[in-house]
Amino acid sequence: MPSGTLLYAQSGGVTAVINATASAVIQTARAHKVRVLAGRNGILGVLREELIDTSKEPAGVIRSLAHTPGGAFGSCRVKLKSLDQDRAKYERLLEVFRAHDVRWFLYNGGNDSADTALKVSQLAAEFDYPLTCVGVPKTVDNDLAVTDCCPGFGSVAKFTAVSVRECALDVAAMADTSTKVFVYEAMGRHAGWIAAAAGLAGNGEDAAPHLILFPERPYDEADFFAKVKATVERVGYCVVVASEGIQTADGKFVADAGGGEDSFGHTQLGGVASFLAGRVKDALGYKVHWALPDYLQRSARHLASKTDLDQAQAVGRKAVEFALKGMNSVMPVIVRTSDMPYRWKVEAAPLSQIANHEKKMPDDFIRADGYGITAPARRYLEPLIRGEAPPPYGRDGLPKYVSLKQTLVEKKLPPLAE
Repeated sequence: MPSGTLLYAQSGGVTAVINATASAVIQTARAHKVRVLAGRNGILGVLREELIDTSKEPAGVIRSLAHTPGGAFGSCRVKLKSLDQDRAKYERLLEVFRAHDVRWFLYNGGNDSADTALKVSQLAAEFDYPLTCVGVPKTVDNDLAVTDCCPGFGSVAKFTAVSVRECALDVAAMADTSTKVFVYEAMGRHAGWIAAAAGLAGNGEDAAPHLILFPERPYDEADFFAKVKATVERVGYCVVVASEGIQTADGKFVADAGGGEDSFGHTQLGGVASFLAGRVKDALGYKVHWALPDYLQRSARHLASKTDLDQAQAVGRKAVEFALKGMNSVMPVIVRTSDMPYRWKVEAAPLSQIANHEKKMPDDFIRADGYGITAPARRYLEPLIRGEAPPPYGRDGLPKYVSLKQTLVEKKLPPLAE
């Protein structure tokens, strides 16, 4: 039986399947007789020495995490700076690891989290502390480098494609005497993967979504208006999908919410759909409706992709296996081995190749006019939304989700000075 404790923490925004990864981590560790602690609210909980004892959770509850949305252990948007700038915080992490005999640290998040895991491994080496750090991939934005796709994306892609197709049918039914333009806002700060997934809702020039606005292409209002007008005149209505991160040619976010920046340096976005709807109404005179799904996109476990669920569980299992083998500063990534039939596997990649890198949409995935997806994009995206994995439902008609006791272990260190 391996000696030591495994510490798991979540970072950033949650996904429909992040708990499936957590479930796989805990179940795999239990199979190896390894104790698992979880940081309450991510790295912030580790700094505060607020550590959840997962051994207090029944096996059935841990299994049921796989079909429960949200982040069971909590998460946070806290980015540690360089080892020099945030030295005290990194050393605090090491103190917590020592106090609780943590020998394996699994950090589930995106690019910034991979960077933190890498820096923690470097500090541990500096202090000659035996610690294996493994990053675990998670992000709905699908912008994580190296991995073919990222757990969490397949489900939000499925939700987006299904929602846009259903909304388009609604608009088509009412277009003669009512709504002529419908604008759907998709998450995506710098990369248009989620907006691109909406393109799966239809195929062909007259199929919705008729126009997709990507952050990889500058937003040109006059050209956009012309495209909307031409679509309405040709089809009878126009369905638009806009990424929240679209920018004008001078680099200004169209939907800067004015909320400043978070610790990751991200500007708060939101409201691009309502903005575009208002501008279209004023300029073209059409009746317009818009939708801002926001958190609905990433919390829709009832419409999760089976492919996504399988991959989320696979990276959780592999993360534990890699850690117990002493594979330090790596991340389990998804490698696509075939498009037809779709096949994939999980391999280890160095955190140094992932940390702080960002994967945007390839140019050949975006249509020449900038308003739709191409055949290569469709080949890449379509397998990721395949399969259904609905949660069990109760007699009340609602999904049977679970919550944890979140029993904290006894603290051994002085409180964190915040």
